[in-house]
Amino acid sequence: MPTWSGILNELKKKKDKGSKTPYDSIRRRYLYKLNEFTERDTIIYATKWTQASINISPQLISITEDDIQGLMEVIHGLDGKELDLIIHSPGGSAEVTESFVKYLRTKYDYIRAIIPQGAMSAATMLACAADKIVMGKHSYLGPIDSQIILSTPLGVSSIPAQAILDQFDKASAECKEDSKNMGVWMPILGQYGPALLIQCQNALDLSKDLVATFLNDYMFKDSENKDEISKDIAEKLADHSTYKSHGRHIDRDQAEALGLIIEHLEDDQTFQDLVLSLFHATTHTFDGTTAIKIIENHKGKAYIKQVTPIIIQQQEKEEKKKK
Repeated sequence: MPTWSGILNELKKKKDKGSKTPYDSIRRRYLYKLNEFTERDTIIYATKWTQASINISPQLISITEDDIQGLMEVIHGLDGKELDLIIHSPGGSAEVTESFVKYLRTKYDYIRAIIPQGAMSAATMLACAADKIVMGKHSYLGPIDSQIILSTPLGVSSIPAQAILDQFDKASAECKEDSKNMGVWMPILGQYGPALLIQCQNALDLSKDLVATFLNDYMFKDSENKDEISKDIAEKLADHSTYKSHGRHIDRDQAEALGLIIEHLEDDQTFQDLVLSLFHATTHTFDGTTAIKIIENHKGKAYIKQVTPIIIQQQEKEEKKKK
């Protein structure tokens, strides 16, 4: 099966023959081939988040409420009870992810999450709602520690909820030890709005509770000590003190060490080739079109979010400078 450059050459040949939109046809061909090989319903959920881009709001490539509409669109007409869900996402709303999972599970008895490259944050939570996760040597998940959006004197920032709680504990301890420290801490603590600490704790608890429930109900449903296993994995995934950064990559070996049930992408060469060819075709779609999010099934039914790029003509800029 073609590599990234092989798919690029395939697209070029199609264009040379006069095809105006080869991206969709080639991507859908590999999606269909993957379904033909696995004999499972197959859906890809991918966003343009690992490719350099400008003027794209993070919200547009995150898991958001309108994804449910996209999911409904692509599930309509599918009649299988098993699903291969290919995920490539930076994450997004934990609440929407919960709805995402509930909806999928009304339809499918068995779900295999396939990670061709990365699934971070809430996308990791989504993967944890599968019966099994497929990862390659290069694939990664991410921590599920909640992030809080705060408006600070330096601008809007995404801050780990645990870091806010830890900072408050540190301030309390230092001020209790010496009241003179209040002068140092007051400008910092002044950024905390009403109920922020409670919101942080609730956000952390929600992430852990959701992942523990997903693992308990699906991946470890047949294990005798499923409750203990599920809670332990959820706690570890949410531990900010371990990962230090919300963007930290958790590779396949680390995911297995956590206790997650992981299938190796390389175990079946044909399967690996089909998954990666589909993924390469999808990333080429993001590079060559205005698409930034694709939810699509093996029958070619798709929900594609696009943005109109802002193009500045360099020639016009230079002419204005001369004037």
